[in-house]
Amino acid sequence: MNIYVINGPNINLLGTREPEIYGSETLDDIEKKCLEQGVKDGHIIKFMQSNYEGEIVEWIQNAIKEKVDAIVINAAAYTHTSIAIHDALKSFSGFKIELHISNPHLRETFRHVSYISPAVDAVVAGLGPNGYSHVIELLNNLNSQRIGKLA
Repeated sequence: MNIYVINGPNINLLGTREPEIYGSETLDDIEKKCLEQGVKDGHIIKFMQSNYEGEIVEWIQNAIKEKVDAIVINAAAYTHTSIAIHDALKSFSGFKIELHISNPHLRETFRHVSYISPAVDAVVAGLGPNGYSHVIELLNNLNSQRIGKLA
């Protein structure tokens, strides 16, 4: 399974940004765990981060062209503002999982609305940095179920 893990603005600051909310792991630490989980499960993982909305939209469009199987997206602040990312995700036909390190519903009210959620298959929130590797494992199980249904 080919999986894009896409991260939005300020996720590059993990480890130093509000560790009481996001923990002390860096984005590099999370990427390493995702890649290890991917190797274990036989996936090809492409891990990326951008502070620019247009670049994230282009990555989603590339996932369509490259026939990627799944996108895991932590759109960060763009979760609550980006119709462009929503529209791009709607065009992608593979598995789509919205991921949040914290639980946005336990935070400021402006974080309670997601433009991403209506365009994805599942939302995972509040599991901390380990949520990333759990989602990669979840995709492995979903892919196995899908293959079983095709057999």
